[in-house]
Formats: sequence, structure tokens, C-alpha cells
Amino acid sequence: MKTVSVIAQDLWAKAQSGEFIAAGDAALVANEGHSTLVTAINELFKELRSIRSAWRQAWPDKETYQASKRQWFQAFLEEGICTQGQIDFGMAQVRKQPGDFIPSPGQFIEWCKPTPEMLGLPPLTAAHREACRNAHPGMAGQGKWSHDAVWHTAKECGFESLNKLDTSLSLKLFERNYTITIRRLLAGLPLQPMPKALPARTVVKATPEVGLGALAQLRVTLGGARA
Repeated sequence: MKTVSVIAQDLWAKAQSGEFIAAGDAALVANEGHSTLVTAINELFKELRSIRSAWRQAWPDKETYQASKRQWFQAFLEEGICTQGQIDFGMAQVRKQPGDFIPSPGQFIEWCKPTPEMLGLPPLTAAHREACRNAHPGMAGQGKWSHDAVWHTAKECGFESLNKLDTSLSLKLFERNYTITIRRLLAGLPLQPMPKALPARTVVKATPEVGLGALAQLRVTLGGARA
């Protein structure tokens, strides 16, 4: 079976124009789930050309243009940039940044990776503390979760792991899964919903009247049983 990098090389080597990749060629990677990425990169390069006026410095001819597309495609696969949401976020950063030149694939990839705060989520360290606190057995059913993303990440890590691992190892595990959770959010994929809060415990205050009433009811019941 061909590796992803070989598939990418084969696909882009067969592309004949600087603008599009034939649909038949794109089908070669359909089973790998990357055909949409092919289209996304074609569109991305057109957008970059319209935004960055000095694009010819990076792509002086079609051959260089094609080679660059191939490199970006492989870089995206290697770094897990595979959804339109991620690419759209990167393009939003391009529009905010001053300059006329095309960014490197590495720079663009960094722009495709929003911080938790950019998405309205707690920062990594705060989310990790929350998860470890709520994962403690003593907090079973009582933990307060700030966001589905924190709950989802904690579940992916495993409550037992969050409890038993050293803090540094626990943080590394949580960071990895938090990154994956953010990718799911950008891709529009569902997260595990937070558990519903337990109903508040109802406390009935004991009074002499309540006790006497219960005793009277018990006597009636016992009297009926004797009859």
C-alpha cells in the first residue's frame, strides 16, 4: 500500500495545469480522505495570489507553482491540516498580517492552529487543572465543567490517567488530546456532551409534628393488620 507521501507525489506529479487538478486524479486519494484537501489547496493558492501582490517572487512560473502546491499539500498532511475550517482560520490570519509576500507553508500552518482562547475555551493549563480536579473520585457527579471541549478532552485522556500520572505527564497527555479536540471543533465534528448536573438533594426537616404523624399512621396500619 502506498504511503501518504507517495500518494501525494503521484497525485501532484500528474497535475497538468497551475490552477486545477483533474477530478480523475483527485479520485486517487478519495479513499484516503484527502480529495477535499486537493480542492482546498487549489482555492487557497488562488486566494493567496489575490491577497499578496508579490506572489510572483515565490511562484515565478507554473513549474514552481506546481512544486509549491505539492510541498504545501505534504506539509498539511504531516501537520494534520486537513479541514476547511483550519484553512479558513489560517486565511483569516493572512488577511490580518501586513506584507505582500507569500508566507512559508510552516508559517501558514501555524496560523491554522488557533489557541484555545481564540475559540472561547479556557487556556491549556486552566483546562488541565479543571479536568484533574473534576476527575478525582471524590468529585464524581459534582464536577463543574466550563465547556464541552474540556469534558471531551478529559474523557479522551481517561479519568484514571489524569488521577495517577505525574503532573508533567498528565499535562502532556491532556495537551495532545486538547489539540485534537480543537481540531474537531474546527471541523464541525461533535464532542461528547457534558453530563447533566445531579438534581439538588431535598432535605426534609424533622419536627415533632412530622414524627407524631408518622407514628399515628403506623398505628393505623398495624391496627388494620390485626383485624
